[in-house]
Amino acid sequence: MAVNQNLFCLPVRLAALVCFSSALSVAGTWSGVLVNSKCWTLRERDVNPSDTSTFVDRDRNLEIRLCSPNAKTKSFAVVQPDGLSFQLDAAGNTKAADLIRQSGKESVLTVAVTGEMIKNTVKVDSISKMR
Repeated sequence: MAVNQNLFCLPVRLAALVCFSSALSVAGTWSGVLVNSKCWTLRERDVNPSDTSTFVDRDRNLEIRLCSPNAKTKSFAVVQPDGLSFQLDAAGNTKAADLIRQSGKESVLTVAVTGEMIKNTVKVDSISKMR
């Protein structure tokens, strides 16, 4: 009897695994400010662990300006208007670097990113400057 239950459970487990794994990726378009990923990650981690009002005390606009990418930036992130951010994949980093070179010395570059979100990284199909 135990063998029959295990055979029955296998398809159910596989179906659950397929549903769960498909929920980890979402295709779409996101917009926000392009930043240097390493700088942004350091700023996000630079908080007092006992501070309960972390988001109240922070100046996101200043942090975004301090983490503005330049021609030497190799890895990028996009900070959305709600303060959440996501990383770009390798192809997205290359496209973002090209966009930075074309844009000159703009301190804040708002972009639209199209692709597939997998966990906290977007597999970039396209990235474009927003006005």
